Amino acid sequence: MSIVEKQIAYLTSTSFNTCYFEPRSSINLDTTKVLLHEDRLKAFLDGKKIAPITIDMALTQKCSYACTFCYAGLQQNPSSPADWEVYRSFLDDCLRIGHEPGEGVKAISLVSDGESTESPHFYKFIDYAFNNGINIASGTNGLKLQNYDLKSLAERLTYLRINFNAAHEEAYCQIMGASQQSMNTVIKTTLDLVSYKKQYGLPITLGYQMVLMPEYADQVLPLASMSRDLGIDYLVIKHCSDDEQGRLGVDYDWYQSTQASELLNVAEQFSTESFSCQAKWSKIKTGRDRIYSRCYGTPLLLQMSGTGIVAPCGSFFHSDYERYHIGDIKVTPFYDIWNSSQYDQVIAFLRSSHFDAKTMCATLCLQDKVNEALYNIIEQNVPITRPSTENLPHLNFI
Repeated sequence: MSIVEKQIAYLTSTSFNTCYFEPRSSINLDTTKVLLHEDRLKAFLDGKKIAPITIDMALTQKCSYACTFCYAGLQQNPSSPADWEVYRSFLDDCLRIGHEPGEGVKAISLVSDGESTESPHFYKFIDYAFNNGINIASGTNGLKLQNYDLKSLAERLTYLRINFNAAHEEAYCQIMGASQQSMNTVIKTTLDLVSYKKQYGLPITLGYQMVLMPEYADQVLPLASMSRDLGIDYLVIKHCSDDEQGRLGVDYDWYQSTQASELLNVAEQFSTESFSCQAKWSKIKTGRDRIYSRCYGTPLLLQMSGTGIVAPCGSFFHSDYERYHIGDIKVTPFYDIWNSSQYDQVIAFLRSSHFDAKTMCATLCLQDKVNEALYNIIEQNVPITRPSTENLPHLNFI
C-alpha cells in the first residue's frame, strides 16, 4: 500500500469527515464569471472593441523560488524593469480604454509569470489601482510579503492567494526550491494576515493554492489539514499546466485515475463552515483536452508578462511566439497597444480557422473557462443564462 493509500485509508476510517460541508457552498473556484457581465459581453458579441474585464499580469519575471512545476520558467525573456511612470500610465489607460466611457478594465490580478512582490512598485501599483476603482488581487509565494504593511495590503486587495505546495518541510523545500526558513516566514505572514482580517473585519479572501503534480500526491491531505488549521478561507488544488511540448513531464493520465479521485474527494472533506478545500475538477479531469478550437476569451481576459509584453495569454509570452505579441508597455502606451491594428489582427487570428487551441496551446490556459462559455454561446447557440452569485465572490475577476 502506497503512502497516499495509507493516508486515505486512515482518514476514511476516522470520524473526521462525519460532518460534511459542501466546499463550494460559499466560494466556487472552478468556474467563470464572464456571464455576469452582460453589458460587456453583449458589446463583445456585437463586435465592439471592448476593454478586458480582467487583466492578469506581473510586475517582474523575477522570483526568489524555483518551483518544479513552474510554467513561467519555460517562458523567460530578456527584460529590463519598467519604471513607475510606465505602470502609472498603464493604470490610467486601463480606465481610458473601452467601447464607451466608464467601460474600462474592472480588475487586475498580479499573478502571470513573475513574483510581483519582488518589484519595488508592488505596493504603489496596488494602492494606485485601488484608489482609482480597479479591483486588485495578487498571487504570490508569500516570502516577500513580510517587507510590506500587511494591514494596508489586506485593506486594498480583493484576494490574496499564496502558492503553497506541501505541509512537510522537506517536501516544501524540494518542490518549491526554497528554504525551511522561507516556509516558516510564509506561515507567520499567513497567520498575521488572518489576524488582521479578523481583527478589522476586512473583506479580503485569503487562500492557498497547491499545483498538484502526481509525484507530490502524498502532500495533499497534510496540506488540507494544515491550511484549515491556519484559519485561511480556502485551499484550492489544481492541475499543473504543461506546454505543448510537455517539457514539465506532467502525467495527465494520473489525474484520471481512481487514486487521484479518491484522494481529492477525501481532501475536500476537510472543508468546514469557514474553510473550503476544493479541487479544480473540471481542469483536473479534462487533462489536455478542450471542447473548443478557437480562442475567443482574450479580449475579455487579457494577459501581460512581467517583461511588459502584452500577449493573448501566458502560453505566448516567450520570444518564440513573437507573432502573437501585441505590444510592450515599456515602448508603447497601453492605450495605443489596445487601439492598434496589431491587437485587432492577433484577436482575429485566434478566432479564425487558422488557429487551433487543441494543438497550438499549452494545457488548459487561464482563459479556458471563459473560452468554454464563449464557445457554447457563439458556436453552439447556447442561450446566455446569468448564474447565481451566491457562491461567486470577486465578480470582476472572471
